[in-house]
Amino acid sequence: MIVIAIITVLLAFAFTFTNGFQDASAIAATFIASRSASPKSGISFIAWVALIGAILGGSAVAFTISGLLILDSPESMLLVLLVALLTATIWNIITWKFGLPSSSTHSLIGGLIGGGIAAAGTGSIYWGLDELVNPPYEVTGLVKILLFFVVSIVIGFVGSYLMRKSTRVFLRNAQKTINRPIVFLNWCAAAAMAFFNGANDSQKQLGIIALALFTAGLSTAAEVPFWARVACAILIAIGTLSGGWRIMHTLGRRIFKIEPIHSFDSQVFSSSSIALSTLAGAPVSSTQIITMSVVGVGAAENPRKVKWSVGTHILVAMIGTMPVTIVISALLYSVVSLLAGV
Repeated sequence: MIVIAIITVLLAFAFTFTNGFQDASAIAATFIASRSASPKSGISFIAWVALIGAILGGSAVAFTISGLLILDSPESMLLVLLVALLTATIWNIITWKFGLPSSSTHSLIGGLIGGGIAAAGTGSIYWGLDELVNPPYEVTGLVKILLFFVVSIVIGFVGSYLMRKSTRVFLRNAQKTINRPIVFLNWCAAAAMAFFNGANDSQKQLGIIALALFTAGLSTAAEVPFWARVACAILIAIGTLSGGWRIMHTLGRRIFKIEPIHSFDSQVFSSSSIALSTLAGAPVSSTQIITMSVVGVGAAENPRKVKWSVGTHILVAMIGTMPVTIVISALLYSVVSLLAGV
């Protein structure tokens, strides 16, 4: 079990790196495309702030992730964690290769669900339905994750749409010199978004690591070790610096042409949505939130200038992520469990 736990932790670190160039890079998209920052300075700034967020961002999301599985067998638990990470990492690489801003978060959740069901049926997943319909009527488990999945992107789209409508009224007579303070505000908004993204993204892997170490008997409680937190923070930062250019191009240029005010309008509600979800302990997809906020700003600016075909393509990738990864993870578990003799 110890060997499997070590492999799981290493795979969690690899997933963290891919998460960096998949999710965190999306944060820099509007920031750089609006010319508020150069590519080098923008990506570097985002990476450093995300690193700080990963270290100081708490553990609420990690506890949500680690509590999603209900398995009595330690061997089965470790194998489910292993195949979930393997599935999510493969999905990250595939979608990155094609420049699609799909969700690292929901590929991981799909991996956990698929592996858990393959290991011990539907009873292995903490759905949260009983807590929702019975006193004290709590939103928890998978219900909580799915609820914030929907709420977060709705906030991103609707909030950014209304924000753009408002700033158009307030700045209708403004001179071009107004771009200078807007660019400064973009840096502030990008910092907030990078911090909470680093906090939310890193905790998903930290929850897996904490559960793997506890299951293998390498820790006395399912708590997040500080060394793992620092390692994930560094890997998210390195991933952000390394490979987010394809996704950044899709979000920053292919949906519609972005100006500094568009970036600001988008980032205000993107960062608010990610912050709310992180504080509530809900793992969400920064990429999905940012994508919908960009579409929202574009729709408010001029719906005819939005390349809706790109947005539709992205939306299909978003919706399809969890079902596809559930199937992939279930198949992988079946193969891996036979090889491992579990």
